[in-house]
Amino acid sequence: MSLQLLPSRASALPATFKPTPCLSSRNLRRRPVHWNARPPHPWRRRRRVAVVSFAGEEVDAFTEYSGYLFEGGASEADLLEKYDLEAIASIYRRKPLVVLRRLVQIGTTFGKWFAVRYLDGLMERSDEMFKIRAAELRMILSKLGPAFIKVAQAVSSRPDIIPPTYLEELSLLQDRIAPFSTEVAFDMIEEELGVPIDMLFSEISPEPVAAASLGQVYQARIIPSGKLVAVKVQRPGVQAAISLDIFILRFLAGLLKKAAKLNTNLQAVVDEWASSLFREMDYREEGRNGLRFRKLYGSLQDVFVPEMYLDRSSRRVLIMEWVEGQKLSEVKDLYLVEVGVYCSLSQLLDYGFYHADPHPGNLLRTTDGKLAYLDFGMMGEFKQELRDGFIQACVHLVNRDFDELAKDFVTLGFLPPTAQKDEVTKALTGVFQNAVNKGVSNISFGDLSGNLGRTMYKFKFQIPSYFSLVIRSLAVLEGIAIGFNPEYKVLGSSYPWIARKILTDSSPNLRSTLQTLLYSNGAFRIDRLESLLTESLRAKTEQTLVRDAVQEPGSRLAAKKIFSFTLSDKGAFVREIILEEMVKGLDALGVATVDSVTTAAASRLPFVAPLSSSLMAEEDVENLRTLRRLLLLLSRLQKNESLSADVKFDNPEEKRKKADPEEPLQILNRLTSIQDFLLVLSIISELPSECQQQLLGVPADLLSKFASRAIARTLRRLFA
Repeated sequence: MSLQLLPSRASALPATFKPTPCLSSRNLRRRPVHWNARPPHPWRRRRRVAVVSFAGEEVDAFTEYSGYLFEGGASEADLLEKYDLEAIASIYRRKPLVVLRRLVQIGTTFGKWFAVRYLDGLMERSDEMFKIRAAELRMILSKLGPAFIKVAQAVSSRPDIIPPTYLEELSLLQDRIAPFSTEVAFDMIEEELGVPIDMLFSEISPEPVAAASLGQVYQARIIPSGKLVAVKVQRPGVQAAISLDIFILRFLAGLLKKAAKLNTNLQAVVDEWASSLFREMDYREEGRNGLRFRKLYGSLQDVFVPEMYLDRSSRRVLIMEWVEGQKLSEVKDLYLVEVGVYCSLSQLLDYGFYHADPHPGNLLRTTDGKLAYLDFGMMGEFKQELRDGFIQACVHLVNRDFDELAKDFVTLGFLPPTAQKDEVTKALTGVFQNAVNKGVSNISFGDLSGNLGRTMYKFKFQIPSYFSLVIRSLAVLEGIAIGFNPEYKVLGSSYPWIARKILTDSSPNLRSTLQTLLYSNGAFRIDRLESLLTESLRAKTEQTLVRDAVQEPGSRLAAKKIFSFTLSDKGAFVREIILEEMVKGLDALGVATVDSVTTAAASRLPFVAPLSSSLMAEEDVENLRTLRRLLLLLSRLQKNESLSADVKFDNPEEKRKKADPEEPLQILNRLTSIQDFLLVLSIISELPSECQQQLLGVPADLLSKFASRAIARTLRRLFA
């Protein structure tokens, strides 16, 4: 069987798979590959990588810059199956000269750059040299290798914190890393898979179509199906190089923590990052992650996850389905950003298995308009108690329950259990009050981090290692979106989904949180239920994640959604709360009616003095008000006609002080109108059959609850 070379397809390739400029078709034809050549010794191969070039340009600047790392044959660090701090330390303690040389190399490289930046400031030419220095920084990071490139990629998606010129330069590290030798790559494929390359593929591109910090990608047609696949091959010696840099960075992190007296365990942060990076370098793990990610999220609306070919992959070679598309950051598709937010929240809060490295190069808009996820080497696990704590913290933040928020921070691992809660609550109030006052849709990660630093230092906050990955998975999407819509806030898109989650989740923790949220000292907080329901209606679901959807008028659609939700299985807990409050209101309505009839009759009878006191207590008046607001909520959502408006949370105590108490009869007269009932009846007829079936049991349930309450009230009056 003969192996053919795929023709150049640069025009059809996605942004992440564009050939580097030096790989022209003319140069490729001049470099035939000899398939039957005997694979060279690994040491000879690694040394050759440092000097191979295409069209007179250097191919692997890092290997040429730090080629001494590979001297002496295959490094022990290359043989590690997972991140092992003790093993890495043992290896490099025996090589002090290698460590010292690398440390000096890093120090002098960055030292020169900072020195010229300082001179620019002294010579008052910082502005004119800004772009040049940004380009120099990119070249420095590229030369220093994969570990530093990964750090740069972590911040290259945040135009709100990185100057535009630096952002532009650092973004080039996503897909313009110089490739290593194709001959070496093909040798590695054969060695890793144990099969001649012409028995694996009927066609393969003669040069890599993309090169990244850890490896490079070829396009091929797999045998026997002929499907187009991406063949990912790891850079030789990359694990040894990263291991050395981790060893050095961990040492520097320890020095920095002591010198700056930081509360955050920087070495633990480095360890967490290193563990995920080692998992990323094991392509078998990446393949398994891809399969799991595809199973969990591949069927979501407008989400695409490529297929993995694990039976034809190894630790350093991965074969996966080819994806055609463009970078999400280049196409300016806000709808797909919303899809990404929905998918990210599903990852974080539904299943807890999330993509921890969604930089712009890993998010594509496919040719058929879907959001494609690539590169599953860096994934994270979010435990159930942390997922519940995250939701609770978001809800308590928006509702300004800063005392509860302080407790959430303990649950999430930010604060030790011994922290002084009262002082923390006061400090958090000062930090978050201004941000929350702007409204949910205007809160950004920048708002929340503004004054948090000083508070964290004072109360010895610790940033859990998992949290940086969680925040990054959402911050990247916000960074992409604000690149073409500066007003976009990912929390504004996330909170409706979180509101829906807390209303529907069956977790005991979240149900307890909802119960606590809706009741304050035994009093029902109807305003909070209205706010949660209103926000949940804005949540993007698979049914509502559609482009340019034509919808019904706001009030009718809102009422229909509320009925559909409260009559569904997911809305059972909220439905029970609503029925309980309606029964209280109906009971109060009965008392008000008796009170009204008795008062009217007494006024008509001669020689009978008017009743000096009403049968209604203050609780009954509040229950009547709640009943009226519930009926309005279920009929036309009058107070929340605009579903895109910010949620406003009123302080009920202040509200009572400002408003004059309404008389029970006034509340009774304003309960609802015939138009409201007609609207409700028309909506009920359009509900799904299962919702209508559920509705049939509501009157009996209400009657049973009402009878129990009426009997209890009667007994209390008899024996009071």
